[in-house]
Amino acid sequence: MRRISLLLAALLTLSLTAPAASAAPAGFSRDVPLRVMNYNIHTGIGSEGTLDLARTASVIRDSGADVVGLEEVDVHWDARSDFRDQARDLARMLHMGVFFAPIYDLPPATDGAPRRQYGVAVLSRFPILRAENHLLTRLSTQDPNPVPAPAPGFPEVVVLAHGVPVHVYATHLDYRAEPAVRELQVADTLRILADDPRDARQVLVGDLNAEPAAPELVPLWTRLTDAWTSAEPGLTYPADVPAKRIDYVTTSPGVHVRGIRVIETLASDHRPVVADLTVRR
Repeated sequence: MRRISLLLAALLTLSLTAPAASAAPAGFSRDVPLRVMNYNIHTGIGSEGTLDLARTASVIRDSGADVVGLEEVDVHWDARSDFRDQARDLARMLHMGVFFAPIYDLPPATDGAPRRQYGVAVLSRFPILRAENHLLTRLSTQDPNPVPAPAPGFPEVVVLAHGVPVHVYATHLDYRAEPAVRELQVADTLRILADDPRDARQVLVGDLNAEPAAPELVPLWTRLTDAWTSAEPGLTYPADVPAKRIDYVTTSPGVHVRGIRVIETLASDHRPVVADLTVRR
């Protein structure tokens, strides 16, 4: 009987002193780091007018970015980019995965050549679990009499960052001074973002062709947070003498900004933006 009493006492002591099953193991962090870049690469043509995709790749490599949104990407488009597949070329040079989302997909210039495409891409060092090319309202530059209509070129990739799935979107909004099309594009964007699970970690990067206080961007800030937190203006365009900030990294709840900077380079007519984020598990 005494032996049973001692055994019960020992078990009670263990139950009071043992760590809770839900406690995180030693060295486990609830937050994981993620470095994100947005870069309008101007089809690899620098501010001085020279095509040099290797220079573009060097800027991205030196940034140390894990995930990169790219705008103005040519895939077999025309002579300005030597008819190269810039999305695959950059992925190969940087040893990253890639998803290319064409805005335009046109017949080849000559029989037997690849189709001519131009659009937006996402590069990732992390595994890409899923990818989709969403539609946004656009005014086509390939139509002499365009009207607003749904068109592709809004990529979403779900990357597995240190075991955490993150929905990364890259976008290129309308460039015209009249904001009407951008207003429609922001509405489309919010609708698409709302289709993700409520607790999804979301990062939207892009060339929004509007400054932060622009009225057409105001609805965007109801769901996302502009990652630029510095008192400095963070000007990105034009690259040689920047006068405005139109290139962004934005985040949803559950994604926090640790730091953000603009890289000074003339490899494009835009300067890239790089943000260090943490993503809550």
